[in-house]
Amino acid sequence: MKILTVVGARPQFIKASVVSRALSRVADEVIVHTGQHYDKNMSDVFFEELNIPKPAYNLGVGSGSHGKQTGEMLMKIEEVIFTEKPDIMLVYGDTNSTLAGALAASKLHLPVAHVEAGLRSYNMRMPEEQNRVLTDHISTWLFCPTQTAVDNLKKENITAGVDKTGDVMLDSVLHFLALARSNPKKTAIYGQLGIAPKQYRLATLHRAETTDGGLDAIVRIFDAFEQLPQPVVIPIHPRTRPLAEEAIKKRGYRNIQLIDPVGYLEMLLLTSGASQVLTDSGGLQKEAWFMEVPCVTLRSETEWVETLEGGWNVLAKLETDDIYRKATQTVPDPSAREKMPFGDGKASEHIASILSNRKE
Repeated sequence: MKILTVVGARPQFIKASVVSRALSRVADEVIVHTGQHYDKNMSDVFFEELNIPKPAYNLGVGSGSHGKQTGEMLMKIEEVIFTEKPDIMLVYGDTNSTLAGALAASKLHLPVAHVEAGLRSYNMRMPEEQNRVLTDHISTWLFCPTQTAVDNLKKENITAGVDKTGDVMLDSVLHFLALARSNPKKTAIYGQLGIAPKQYRLATLHRAETTDGGLDAIVRIFDAFEQLPQPVVIPIHPRTRPLAEEAIKKRGYRNIQLIDPVGYLEMLLLTSGASQVLTDSGGLQKEAWFMEVPCVTLRSETEWVETLEGGWNVLAKLETDDIYRKATQTVPDPSAREKMPFGDGKASEHIASILSNRKE
């Protein structure tokens, strides 16, 4: 069985690190990197650090408008399909790389396997929501991380090929957090940044809904961060850096520490060591939940509704007062963690088994 896997963004590299390991026992995998994330700190370091097989193809698409980026990927992935003649196309999540891989395969009658299927924010203004809905409707195998995801698909009359496998990100966190904590070179990041575990908050900002608001939106967020009782460390996304630096220059914030993007192992340590996470990222909400770190999600909705149980994750508007209030007044309920909705930490093995037994 030959599987063609398309990845292009940092969260997909992390998921591929555990799934590719499981697939190596049952299939020949050819990895295609679209180049959607091309900065070394957002791409190369993950393949090196997580021992992901080197991509057989790097399409070098880079940034651009949604139409330009997706169109270039679609065209180039189609060429790879013609060359490699795979049995299955595997895609992850909800990026433009996801949709391009699924569309290219579907149009050539190549079955699609979608890891992280069934997620819904029900906000069709989000590019990610459009990508995940469209991908689900043309996939043959839909690997759902939670029962909520299964139920979401059922509402859309998608039941064939649906499996609740658990969340591959849980597999990844369980495996790599232990490695990170045992590596003195990685744990040195606390000293390098001048911070101590549980004495800081961690934030990330990268989604279009955040940055499209321009400087005013970043200022509203940073005004809240500035008032928090602990310093806020922000591994800054290349998309957000110009606005963040302009905001700091304009307002003179002293409680905000911008740092370059870090590798996955360092990010796990920063997340597990934080007293709280503030983010507009989908994946980081969940990783915080895995590591029992309270989270404030800077969005009006989340596709990971399970994390909202008991106040471990709360939604905040992009307004200073709401962010500050949620960050300082929310007290998570420990009893809400008695259920584990994200599986048994072996989602990757379940996926590999299903594909090896259901090859078409």
